[in-house]
Amino acid sequence: MSDGDEEPAETTEEAGEAADTTAVDPDTLESRLDDAEAALEAASTESDLDDIEASLDAVAADIEAAELPEPDDDDEESREAALTDHLAEVRDGVDDQRGPYASDAAETVDAAQSTIGETRWTDQGEDDLAAVVAQFREAAGDALGETFDETGDLGADLAAVSERISAAGLDADADADTIESLVAATDSLDEGVADAQEWDDLSVRQKLRAEGYYEVMGDKHKDFPPEWTALKQWEQRGNVEMILLCMEHLDDSEFMQRHCLDALLHVAKPAALDAVGQLAARRDPKAIEVVGKIGVEDGLEHIEEYVAEDGSPNLRTTALKAVGEIGSRESTQVVADQLVAERADVRSQAARALGLIGDTRAIAPLVDILESDDSETVRASAAWALVQIGTEAALEAAAEYADDRAYVVEQEATKAVTALDHRDAADASTGSA
Repeated sequence: MSDGDEEPAETTEEAGEAADTTAVDPDTLESRLDDAEAALEAASTESDLDDIEASLDAVAADIEAAELPEPDDDDEESREAALTDHLAEVRDGVDDQRGPYASDAAETVDAAQSTIGETRWTDQGEDDLAAVVAQFREAAGDALGETFDETGDLGADLAAVSERISAAGLDADADADTIESLVAATDSLDEGVADAQEWDDLSVRQKLRAEGYYEVMGDKHKDFPPEWTALKQWEQRGNVEMILLCMEHLDDSEFMQRHCLDALLHVAKPAALDAVGQLAARRDPKAIEVVGKIGVEDGLEHIEEYVAEDGSPNLRTTALKAVGEIGSRESTQVVADQLVAERADVRSQAARALGLIGDTRAIAPLVDILESDDSETVRASAAWALVQIGTEAALEAAAEYADDRAYVVEQEATKAVTALDHRDAADASTGSA
């Protein structure tokens, strides 16, 4: 029996807590990490590394659960931080010692295949790649004890090797030598692909030369830069592809961009629409002008919005002219709305655009402008537009101003009178016949 002075016996729960406290003692945790390092040095299989990884997971859990003492000095590293750093070092050592794996080799091959397929190569680069892939096929075949035939498609060649590596079921321990050989071969493949000459490795002039841009120049050129001499030749030949090539590669030269647009203005083929449309979308007046000269309805989506542009009169008049040259009746109302614009030059160009479109629905608003606008230039443009529309009603409306006080209006109205006379003469001739 107790005499009352003895310490009470520990309960089972209290004994367990004491044991746990011992388990997470900082010195004990440090010792366990040292043991893991020693085991790592002796490890020779993936199974050994798995065991070490499990022991490190247990140490990590104990560090997190432990109530470790704080340092006495603010500059002193805490035991928890020191243990955590030590744990990370050992984990890195485990990762470094793992592998290599067959999957690593297959992934490198797949990456090389993707790079080859997605990259534009020079002729030299393609030759380099063919040699690199051929060397890899042989090395991979030696490692796997197989022969990989050339298919003529570098991507397909690599895919065949990658599939075979994945299907071989190579074990990191039992097939370590084979895997190391494959990894060495794929490393060489990766380096060879990286060293092959890509199109983007070339200078602008090298790219233009490779694509035959300078072939039209001969041995001498009189203009500087030489790209300008070649551009003139391609313009004379109507070669939109080469003009666009120059525009693409020399997009940082304002001088050449301007001359490329001038060339496209003269050639004006639908093949240039997409490239010029992108420039028109940036509010480039010259590009808008080219879109009009190309003259296809698809061009309207690039320029029609600028017809009502308030901020730039030059942009509006250029767009109005271009829309008129395209000549789609779908644009009649958009253009006619500009007949009441505040600026006379905008109203004048709107009238002329309506004449180019030729929609008879524009006769009435043009007659109103001819009758009431306070600008002689605008009225003359309206008379010109009516002559362009050319129906009898349009010509008769313009002809009424043959004695107009404004000479420029009279001149256009006289053309309407002449056109009506020719029409009457033609009708009379047809009737007598």
